[in-house]
Amino acid sequence: MMRFQRAYHRLSLSPLCHSSPPSASLLLLPPKLSTLRFPRVRRFASGNSLMSSRAASRLRVLASVSPGAGEDAGGSSSNGSASLSATATEDDELALGTGYRLPPPEIRDIVDAPPVPALSFSPHRDKILFLKRRALPPLADLARPEEKLAGVRIDGYCNTRSRMSFYTGLGIHQLLPDGTLSPEKEITGIPDGGKINFVTWSNDGKHLAFSIRVDENGNSSKPIVWVADVETGEARPLFKSQDIYLNAIFESFVWIDNSTLLVSTIPSTRGDPPKRPLVPSGPKTLSNEKKTVVQVRTFQDLLKDEYDADLFDYYATSQLVLASLDGTSKEVGPPAVYTSLDPSTDHKYLLISSLHRPYSFIVPCVRFPKKVEVWTADGRFVRQLCDLPLAEDIPIVANSVRKGMRSINWRADKPSTLYWAETQDGGDAKVEVSPRDIVYMQSAEPLAGEEPEVLHKLDLRYGGISWCDDTLALVYESWYKTRRTRTWVISPGSNDVTPHILFDRSSEDVYSDPGSTMLRRTAAGTYVIAKIKKENDEGTYVLLNGSGATPQGNVPFLDLFDINTGNKERIWESDKEKYFETVVALMSDQKEGDLKMEELKILTSKESKTENTQYSLQLWPDRKVQQITNFPHPYPQLASLQKEMIRYQRKDGVQLTATLYLPPGYDPSKDGPLPCLFWSYPGEFKSKDAASQVRGSPNEFAGIGSTSALLWLARRFAILSGPTIPIIGEGDEEANDRYVEQLVASAEAAVDEVVRRGVAHPSKIAVGGHSYGAFMTANLLAHAPHLFSCGIARSGAYNRTLTPFGFQNEDRTLWEATNVYVEMSPFMSANKIKKPILLIHGEEDNNPGTLTMQSDRFFNALKGHGALCRLVILPHESHGYSARESIMHVLWETDRWLQKYCVPNTSDADTSPDQSKEESDSSEKVATPTGGGNPEYEDHSKIRRSLL
Repeated sequence: MMRFQRAYHRLSLSPLCHSSPPSASLLLLPPKLSTLRFPRVRRFASGNSLMSSRAASRLRVLASVSPGAGEDAGGSSSNGSASLSATATEDDELALGTGYRLPPPEIRDIVDAPPVPALSFSPHRDKILFLKRRALPPLADLARPEEKLAGVRIDGYCNTRSRMSFYTGLGIHQLLPDGTLSPEKEITGIPDGGKINFVTWSNDGKHLAFSIRVDENGNSSKPIVWVADVETGEARPLFKSQDIYLNAIFESFVWIDNSTLLVSTIPSTRGDPPKRPLVPSGPKTLSNEKKTVVQVRTFQDLLKDEYDADLFDYYATSQLVLASLDGTSKEVGPPAVYTSLDPSTDHKYLLISSLHRPYSFIVPCVRFPKKVEVWTADGRFVRQLCDLPLAEDIPIVANSVRKGMRSINWRADKPSTLYWAETQDGGDAKVEVSPRDIVYMQSAEPLAGEEPEVLHKLDLRYGGISWCDDTLALVYESWYKTRRTRTWVISPGSNDVTPHILFDRSSEDVYSDPGSTMLRRTAAGTYVIAKIKKENDEGTYVLLNGSGATPQGNVPFLDLFDINTGNKERIWESDKEKYFETVVALMSDQKEGDLKMEELKILTSKESKTENTQYSLQLWPDRKVQQITNFPHPYPQLASLQKEMIRYQRKDGVQLTATLYLPPGYDPSKDGPLPCLFWSYPGEFKSKDAASQVRGSPNEFAGIGSTSALLWLARRFAILSGPTIPIIGEGDEEANDRYVEQLVASAEAAVDEVVRRGVAHPSKIAVGGHSYGAFMTANLLAHAPHLFSCGIARSGAYNRTLTPFGFQNEDRTLWEATNVYVEMSPFMSANKIKKPILLIHGEEDNNPGTLTMQSDRFFNALKGHGALCRLVILPHESHGYSARESIMHVLWETDRWLQKYCVPNTSDADTSPDQSKEESDSSEKVATPTGGGNPEYEDHSKIRRSLL
């Protein structure tokens, strides 16, 4: 699918590894031990209830985990915590106590393997920066006090976002002509234990800028901006004064030119944080006396009162400072809550965005009043583009947007030229109007009376622009309700050239995806569409990089595409038999103008079922391949695992797909059927044909995350990973109108297939999932108990009446589709769940829709009906889990549950298979009201590598 992506001035790669991908942000030091707590565990079975006190074990067990409380203990399995944490094979009564546990060594060793460094290419593609990382952080990092303000979690001591990872070291390798790497040149001068974030190259590639935090008397300092000379490898602080600190709540810093940075700093005049009044000035009052219709999702971490608003201002307010590499600096502009700093293509102007009051108590800061201004590069105010009001009333319907100017950016191919979109439907997707969006363009300093130029009009929702030059740009629009997506070809510099549609297709139809245009880097550091010149050919050619979805799996490709005729030539394609290869980036982009075909150079990745990802250069015209990385296998103990992409059919004719993993050395004829873990996440579609299409490749490397179901390959489980669970709503029907029916049918088809193959024991199949996958798990245990022996549900939402204004892709309200909300909620079917279910949730889950309360209340409902269940609440953890102690405990809990209720299958003592099947059949009779789709704000990106 043609799609718009914001391009940055650096290329970064995060090789596939089990650890969380590093962010350009800083992970924080441990607080006092008294802030650490252990998992809150509730267990109920056979009419007996035992619940541990939430605070009983604050310090009692921690003493036995003392090395784990330190900064560096999180990445080693040999610390003190290992010596007194129980494994799943010990006396089951230990599970009823408190304290963190460790999973079996075969799982623990995989999770504790050192992470592979992230990579970042220099602007001229002649050097590679290795950004080194530690393994999983200790819980002490997450236990630091944090402020929850306007949808942002803040470490007040450091004035950064809380819970952010960091790099531990930087090393530069020269990329030699033969594709090999020179010996590493370490960046020196960085303080011991320094925590590195926000690493960026200068446009000329001669310097690096980054922030560093160090330990000071047991606490982490506020971040300071540093710079490093790439040639010598020497690093030093940017500012001469050591009292100028980075404010990293929103935008940190940007390069203005090759020797100057614009830095968001903590104002030097700022005092101590405001103190909460002992006596409130009055009650908190919310009013809707004007009868305004305001429907919002269940956002979390919102401002609660005026004190919170003052605290948000305190931490988020920055003073911008222009700082030169020679040590000189000056303050520019007034202190404000600056959220983005964007230099123009010619580095003469700045696009500055900031938030201001009045704030809101019902929406996060991204909807606060926003001012967008143009300044000169030296900080002089030029003009205000817009001052957007508070946006509490954006409809929940998909494709609804904020009123006024939005998506304001600089043209990547022209100096000092702005463009933006404005909605014509008031931001309400339910309003029928043509055009729906208008795209405008204007210079940074227009002449008096000069109006913005209309660049293009769209009937769907604007999705961005890829720029090339005055003769070519691609404009994207889409509409979720119909899944329609269109790509327009326009000539920005010629009003007499009529725009025409290049692609018009369904976003669900992956087989028809033509690919995305490849971008090249300009001398200004921006990215534009790469035009390719063929010898003795005057055509306008671009490169289309596609995933190549086919019924046999993805076969990525690179096409040479004629914009004018639509003709294309396949110039590169992934190996189909053994390997999975992708085009990562264009590397021959240092020169201006069209790129010659014979000088083409691309960066590709290559992997197989058993070989981890490596990167190579491919050079035209002879297609010479130069491998540039040789990362070790992250888990050699599973190097010979077996993987197969399997296809089967649902009873309504929909073709389904899953990836079946089997342990190394497994032979079904000798070993017989295995216990099986079924791990999935439902998806929604508008057509059966699209739902039946194959996504993914059978040759992709098996990436194993720190809480991945694939870890149980080491415990001799068969793993059915990602079996497709399409929830389809064709025509006027909405997908969720028949959610339970389609969910059960998909699961039945998958289970039947692995049983038919003889690899899974029919009475030893467990089901699990995270977030919406946890919602799926609970529903399957309620409505298809004959399929599974037990379930594991992590960070889920189980009562949809608690998310009354939509969830996931459902944009009808509870009052518009009451039966749908009720029938989909496993909470309402808690009395039907007879198989063991393990619930796990982060105590500080900030994901909209999955409040920790969801698991608490679901557990109580299960317990109230005598279900065999267990609830584990992880202190300090959010929607996803990150601390080593937490992750190891989650793995221990999961392994214990599987060993107890799946491997021996003791869970069906109270319910016969026939009875379970009968209950399942009766539970499938659900109401089918009709009615609308909106993507939920849940974060479920499954990114294998990061390309910025």
